[in-house]
Amino acid sequence: MEQHITFEYTLGMQETIALAVVLLLLGRFIKNHVYVLKKFFIPAPVVGGIVFSFVTLLGHELNLFQFTFDKILKDLLMLVFFTTIGFVASFKMLMRGGASVIIFLIACIILIFIQNGVGIGLSSLFNLDPLMGLATGSIPLTGGHGTAGAFGPLLEDAGLVGGSTVSIAAATFGLVAGCMIGGPIGKRLLQKYNLAPANRDVENAEYVEGKLTKEQKNIDELLLFKASCYIIMAMGVGHYIIVGFKTVGVTLPVYLGPMVVAAIIRNFLDVTNRQIPLHSINVIGGICLQLFLAIALMSINLWELSALAIPLITILVVQTVVMALYAYFVTFNIMGRDYDAAVIATGHCGFGMGATPNAIANMETFTGANGYSPKAFFVVPIVGSLFIDFFNSTILSVMISVMSS
Repeated sequence: MEQHITFEYTLGMQETIALAVVLLLLGRFIKNHVYVLKKFFIPAPVVGGIVFSFVTLLGHELNLFQFTFDKILKDLLMLVFFTTIGFVASFKMLMRGGASVIIFLIACIILIFIQNGVGIGLSSLFNLDPLMGLATGSIPLTGGHGTAGAFGPLLEDAGLVGGSTVSIAAATFGLVAGCMIGGPIGKRLLQKYNLAPANRDVENAEYVEGKLTKEQKNIDELLLFKASCYIIMAMGVGHYIIVGFKTVGVTLPVYLGPMVVAAIIRNFLDVTNRQIPLHSINVIGGICLQLFLAIALMSINLWELSALAIPLITILVVQTVVMALYAYFVTFNIMGRDYDAAVIATGHCGFGMGATPNAIANMETFTGANGYSPKAFFVVPIVGSLFIDFFNSTILSVMISVMSS
């Protein structure tokens, strides 16, 4: 028997962004009053968006109401965010970080392929679309909610029903799981190998101490305008790269061109010793990411998860075990088998399953009890904040293009 929704409403551009702001503020309010949300660094737009998605689930199940949202702003916000990621991909900084940064980045890139391989393999065992493997692989885990929100619609366009909902759900699971396994992994390594921190000056960790740059202290309208110009120009030029590939029969995600152009601009300016308003670019990217996530979360259809509950939980539990084993046997060993390596392995559990703040939280908790590690607090944030999203997005774009062709 056909079911009729009592109330159906389509929200335009202004209403969609206004509701996103309301949910973002609601998420911050709830997060500030719920300790567990603070502890696991659950993003405020995720909190607010999920609350609203449960409201829409209730409306759907009771046939009371249904909302449709404008997608134009969401797509634009996603495009801006990924363009800003390109601007932080400085290979000069990568080389300056030394061998440890490069080695750890390689380890993280290898994990991307492992996570996607595990996801695709288990999805096949459950007779699910192989694209489900990406939705439960490096998209939500190494990528986090930002990548999940961006790639979910791409998976749906490629034929995966509920791709956005699954990706967001997996990203939320990953945030919690990454925090839960980091400490035990570090403790086990510490006890097994009788590790202890070297006697080094804590002031070596300027990256973590958060010394403000001149730009951070004096951010103003002019800097934000310059940053906006860089972002918009990269988006404009990058668009023609996508169009060019499309004319020869190759379809690429719309954000890939702008992201690559942004990386080229950043590295050209590095080579010519010219400054870029990077902090202002990151501020704009951060704001766009929060609004994008709020719109993405409030748009998900939770009822699409009902038929996937058992396969989804099974795949994510296996992914958690794989992350723990990888950090214990691979990350620790290739990073030097010392105390610093143990701290890095602890941090890798955090952002390998969720986000860089989770990695920092894991490492701060561990080092607070066992001793500081300047090397770990330098290596992990650089890779997690500056490079891994760039490589993860590029790899995923290629995989989706191949799998959907």
